Amino acid sequence: MTRRAVVKGIGHYLPERIVPNTEFEKTLDTSNDWIVSRSGIERRHFAAEGETTSQLATHAAKAALDMAGMDASDIDAIIVATSTPDNTFPSVATMVQSALGNTTGFAFDVQAVCAGFVYAMSNANAMILAGQADRVLVIGAETFSRIMDWTDRSTCVLFGDGAGALILEAETGIGTSDDRGILATDLNSDGRYKDLLYVDGGVATQNTGVLRMEGKEVFRHAVEKLAQTADTALEKVGLSAEDVDWVVPHQANIRIIQSTARKLGVGMDRVVVTVQDHGNTSAASIPLALSVGVSEGKIKPGDLVVTEAIGGGLAWGAVVLRW
Repeated sequence: MTRRAVVKGIGHYLPERIVPNTEFEKTLDTSNDWIVSRSGIERRHFAAEGETTSQLATHAAKAALDMAGMDASDIDAIIVATSTPDNTFPSVATMVQSALGNTTGFAFDVQAVCAGFVYAMSNANAMILAGQADRVLVIGAETFSRIMDWTDRSTCVLFGDGAGALILEAETGIGTSDDRGILATDLNSDGRYKDLLYVDGGVATQNTGVLRMEGKEVFRHAVEKLAQTADTALEKVGLSAEDVDWVVPHQANIRIIQSTARKLGVGMDRVVVTVQDHGNTSAASIPLALSVGVSEGKIKPGDLVVTEAIGGGLAWGAVVLRW
């Protein structure tokens, strides 16, 4: 018998303010057609003034708890993936823990930018397999609108705010790829490429800074590395792309999503796409897309799901799980 980390609930939250591409036409040399043709993005959500990453994360967490039929006291650990914390410290996860009223678990953040949720899932899985926790709340939450250079049309039109959360619970499987739960993970990073995607601020500069990106280079690395990490994770459990019911990729750019699907050999009819409605929400994009996929009746119990993401670092990885 094998201990598995099985999804028990999922939920998401988006700020009320919806920002269509046409809003950028007022201040930038851009257009709706230009943005859609290069990214697939049509709109995104921005947090309201005073609305924080921890608040978005808490809303998503409550939705996941409701779906799972659990109370906050049932949770042993909370992991939040974010690059836009409310403060340098304490962690967003401890703020969520307080907001939920959980006083018996432990909480911490993971920072791997857009790959953050994959890293957080891998950490949660490892803790469950090791017996350190039985139920883990995993959240991806971002307020990227707070770190945009609003004069840079190549980046500021791409990102949005939001949060997604899921709950993993320990269950016993038979040890095959037919088990429900996380079956394999694959994590990678290469710090030589840190200057391709970064924020030019922090403790060293004593200012928040704004996002900087070499878009063409990030695109090139993304297509190659996303397909590779997904294949590697599948191979770990003796599966291939043919076995996959749904690919839920990081929602950065429709052209990256399409190119990666082709490289994997998966048709777009088996890919969950939400980038048109949310933009790139970094660590929140995968749990957001998973939650939307479930709410739309696409992802069902027993489906084999592959998630993959790449972000600043560069950091990238994939998770294979049976829903």
